[in-house]
Amino acid sequence: MSELQRAWARQKVALPGDRFGEVDEEQEVDYVPELPEHAEHPDDDSSSASSVSSTGTIIPSPTQRLFARPQGVSRGKNLEQIPWTTYFERELYLSPETSPGLTYHAYLTSPTEKGPLFVMHHGAGSSGLSFALIGSEIRKRLPNAGILSIDCRGHGLTTTAGGEALDLRLDTLSSDLHATIELAKAKMGWGQLPPVMLVGHSLGGAVVTDLAKTGLLGTALLGYAVLDVVEGSAMDALQSMQTYLSTRPAGFSSLQTGIEWHVRTRTLRNSTSARTSVPGLLVRDEHADTSRPWRWRTNLAATQPFWEDWFVGLSKKFLEARGGKMLLLAGTDRLDTELTIGQMQGKYALQVFPEAGHFIHEDLPERTAVTLVDFYRRNDRSTLVLPPKVSDLLAQGKRV
Repeated sequence: MSELQRAWARQKVALPGDRFGEVDEEQEVDYVPELPEHAEHPDDDSSSASSVSSTGTIIPSPTQRLFARPQGVSRGKNLEQIPWTTYFERELYLSPETSPGLTYHAYLTSPTEKGPLFVMHHGAGSSGLSFALIGSEIRKRLPNAGILSIDCRGHGLTTTAGGEALDLRLDTLSSDLHATIELAKAKMGWGQLPPVMLVGHSLGGAVVTDLAKTGLLGTALLGYAVLDVVEGSAMDALQSMQTYLSTRPAGFSSLQTGIEWHVRTRTLRNSTSARTSVPGLLVRDEHADTSRPWRWRTNLAATQPFWEDWFVGLSKKFLEARGGKMLLLAGTDRLDTELTIGQMQGKYALQVFPEAGHFIHEDLPERTAVTLVDFYRRNDRSTLVLPPKVSDLLAQGKRV
């Protein structure tokens, strides 16, 4: 601005004779204020969303995130494997005398001071490490709780006799789960089973429901929680399962590449959980393509003959089995008619996490743990105060 223009401006607005308060023109050019941090209240629709500067630049609100990178793995993110010892105190190899060649594998953190035992069963293609993070979160809120997370047959480090045909019938898996619990009890020298809470994800939900329905755990069973599986939607999803399996990679160049794929595709939405659970899904095959030696440990396509057996009749069984019942879903659209009616009749507790994917317990371990701990506390019989029996009162000479 020239001195002549400044003098004219002073006369017009009657400004004092000091220097007109402007920054140099070079300082005015290309200045963009730093965007604010992500707001704590994502639903805030404050005026910043529509504010306009004098040059016509629209300032985006934090919730719009116009310049955010696409969701996936951020640059430089740590994808190194997290060992199972970070979350469990020991691993168990349990061999039943009645089945030579069969060895169950499980991860265990023992309960203390009469605490409950959360028994976890993973879904098809997964492993006991799927519950590593949530087990840790449960113990933060319930320090005396124990966690027993199993590898079912054909998965993880559980092994069967060589040459034995794959048997993943629901009855077999339910029997395996019961045998693992009993063998762990004997191995650890527990005089009796601690109060048991069964938790199953997907296929595991069908297994824990079947075991609850058999009544084999007796009064030790307090309740069971099923994660993101109901009969109707599960049967519908089976129609597209082979298509899904044909689109995923046959192998990976490294464990880190496998972890990255799970996070980038949002199969798992929590990178910390992925770093723990994904290594249990892969095994190095020295005879495979050297560029992708890390292969899937479980051949999911080979389990197709058992798919319907897992889920047919699940809703009816879930509603009829004894014990507290909880269903955790990633969306209410997954409810079928039978479960919708049961929920309206108050036959079970329902919790929905719409922001989670299929692996609710891995995507949102803290919130899922809070839900499960609350579920346990509502069904904990040790806190009940029952009235005395009439016979006991009469024996004490009291009038009834």
